[in-house]
Amino acid sequence: MRVQHHSMTELTPTPNDCPLPRRRSDFATFNEAIDYAARSEKGLNFYDPRAALERVYPFSEMREDALENARRLIAMGVKKDDRIALIAETSPEFTAMFCACVYAGAWPVPLPLPTTFGGKDSYIEQLGVQLSSSDPKMLLYPAEIGEMASVAAKNQGCTGMDWDEFSALEAPRIDLPEADPEDICYLQYSSGSTRFPTGVAVTHRALLHNLYGHATTMDIGKDDRGVSWLPFYHDMGLVGCFLSMIGNQVSADYLKTEHFARRPLAWLDLISRNKGNSMSYSPTFGYDICARRISSQSHVADRFDLSRWRLAGNGADMIRPDVMQQFVNAFADAGFKASAFTPSYGLAEATLAVTVMPPGEGIRVELVEEERLSGSPRDLSRPARYRAIVNCGKPLPDMDVVIRGETEDLKGDHLIGKVWCRGPSVMHSYFRDEAATEECLIGGWLDTGDMGYMANGYLFIVGRAKDMIIINGKNHWPQDIEWAVEQLPGFNHGDIAAFSIETDTGEEAPAVLVHCRVSDPEERIKLRNQISDKVRAVTGMTCVVELIPPRTLPRTSSGKLSRAKAKKLYLSGEIAPLELAA
Repeated sequence: MRVQHHSMTELTPTPNDCPLPRRRSDFATFNEAIDYAARSEKGLNFYDPRAALERVYPFSEMREDALENARRLIAMGVKKDDRIALIAETSPEFTAMFCACVYAGAWPVPLPLPTTFGGKDSYIEQLGVQLSSSDPKMLLYPAEIGEMASVAAKNQGCTGMDWDEFSALEAPRIDLPEADPEDICYLQYSSGSTRFPTGVAVTHRALLHNLYGHATTMDIGKDDRGVSWLPFYHDMGLVGCFLSMIGNQVSADYLKTEHFARRPLAWLDLISRNKGNSMSYSPTFGYDICARRISSQSHVADRFDLSRWRLAGNGADMIRPDVMQQFVNAFADAGFKASAFTPSYGLAEATLAVTVMPPGEGIRVELVEEERLSGSPRDLSRPARYRAIVNCGKPLPDMDVVIRGETEDLKGDHLIGKVWCRGPSVMHSYFRDEAATEECLIGGWLDTGDMGYMANGYLFIVGRAKDMIIINGKNHWPQDIEWAVEQLPGFNHGDIAAFSIETDTGEEAPAVLVHCRVSDPEERIKLRNQISDKVRAVTGMTCVVELIPPRTLPRTSSGKLSRAKAKKLYLSGEIAPLELAA
């Protein structure tokens, strides 16, 4: 018999179940939720790139660290409603600091890590814009990015410290403030433009109501376990995969986002290993990359056991049923069930979820004529083209969802219009942006700007807010791409239009139309490459660049650029790109 010797340091992840009765986020404040979760044996577990367990972090330990950090913050002069910017790395330090801010009555503001693309300067600039908008007292960050983060903090005039420097400070015994359900709990910059960001202010009441809605709709219960690689600055990663774990007392396993990008199948290794009823969410591209990666390998059943993946959540971008089917085909032998797919619809302005598909119903689609989706009249001389629209589920408890027309008239079933919602988890406001708040919060209703229709109590989403470009689950504002090109010499505001197009492979890609005043074909090629490089440096995306004659881009009656019309004219061939050198 072979004897296995376990070292004294071998780590055991926190359990799926424990004697403490589960409460589905029925707390008055998030402070109470942290306190209650800390009475359980459950917690958060952090893994290395190969899905080996690196750190076990029970909720009880997280709470102790958070309380100590809260006293440090107050000792440094942090007051109620001050903002504390936190670089949202997937780490115990971030989770404890987020909770510390809540205990101290300050508002945590999760901000992104630098990505592998772009440069040091563009990251410092991005941080600077978000720091300027949130006006924090401090910026706290991991030591590895200290050089960039400290420059951003200095530029903004706020205190900058890494986790280690902060934890070395004194933590005197200080009374912590009482939280009120109507207090702001945190500020979210999930989908905001890097140039014109708007921080979504979320109250304790709104957060807990949304977490209660998750738990109730998804029937979170015994033996459920969270698994996530989503970044903590994104609303799905922060609310769905971190705060929900605390509010509903669920153990969770985490991979860093950059580790998932390099080794996506480590995500499925984690789901296979810890034998709970897994709940794990991803935009469509996460499922896509796993299906592509596994296609070159066999013996799926030998490596993975996905039979207990109870909720395979899908959201954050348009859900593509063909990709979901490819994932089912790739992993059916490993026990994955198509009925585990749980489509949803949400946005940071509603804390997170607005609608969720009831567990077990899977992905259901309706075929809709493309002319109906765009609102254009049907061309009877051409065969009808259909698009598969995914059912995004039913509204959360106490969430009202309606469809309104251009004049805010209510639409009946199967009639396309703008999606509006109302309920306790709708945001308080955009931070320090009264005009933007008044534009989308009207009489208690949130105008999401997204297009969709209702059918038998279910919501179908057909398009996105205004001109938002979403690539691989990440939102990009066209203004940011246009602004990047404007930084090059020879371009003026209004010379550029950015939007997304569908490529030959069915994938979405950003396209940029640019007024060109250069006549030499060789010089045009250089210019196109220069534009492409600039957009990649700023956004990380490879885009389709088309040079077009000056004064070609269409304008609205008020003189503003019409991206929707530019896209339509480009796709129809009415805007013809200039010739380049052969």
